[in-house]
Amino acid sequence: MDMIASEISGVRIPDSQLAREATQFIRVTESDFLFEHSTRVYFWGALAGKRRELNFDPELLYTAALFHDVGLTAGFRESRLRFEVDGANAARDFLRSHRISEADIERVWLAIALHTTPGISAHLHPIAALTAEGVMMDLVGFGYDAFTDAQRNAVETAYPRPSGFAEDLMQALYDGLKHRPETTQGTGLADIVADKDPHFHRRDFCSLMRNLRWAAGK
Repeated sequence: MDMIASEISGVRIPDSQLAREATQFIRVTESDFLFEHSTRVYFWGALAGKRRELNFDPELLYTAALFHDVGLTAGFRESRLRFEVDGANAARDFLRSHRISEADIERVWLAIALHTTPGISAHLHPIAALTAEGVMMDLVGFGYDAFTDAQRNAVETAYPRPSGFAEDLMQALYDGLKHRPETTQGTGLADIVADKDPHFHRRDFCSLMRNLRWAAGK
């Protein structure tokens, strides 16, 4: 599916070689479903940044948004890393090939690596804060009322959410995580694995502490 809109409510997808090549890379790497989700993440994040008058580089935010789910794709089916780290590493390699500064690469890396870890991204550079905010808006509607009806309708018209979006995205997440369920511990992704796999057991940190070899005298 070709992109329908490059500008929504005064926010534009960057018209640059970097942005175009990021789009091309993601279009051949991800499904249309994940690509459109990632594009909505960019618009939610950029619209939130504009509303709060934050200073951020649209190219970096666009790259972070596009790459944030790359770790779920077929090329990482044997990885034992967190899928967030796989995506962050892929974005880092892409940005280095375009000679982006290491400081900017680190901002994008952290934005992707931490986008599922609650309570941290909001205190980092706006690229990380807005990526996480865009993801949570598109997934579960966090911050829904902060957007105007016109903004929400424009994003949904340009990049419509399928009727089975929630179930389809949970399945996409599980497909990218089922071979490494241990990496989901401590995040909401553990809920996804537990929902799909009745044999999955969440780690209990209290039990880990109480059964520490030193504490148990083992």
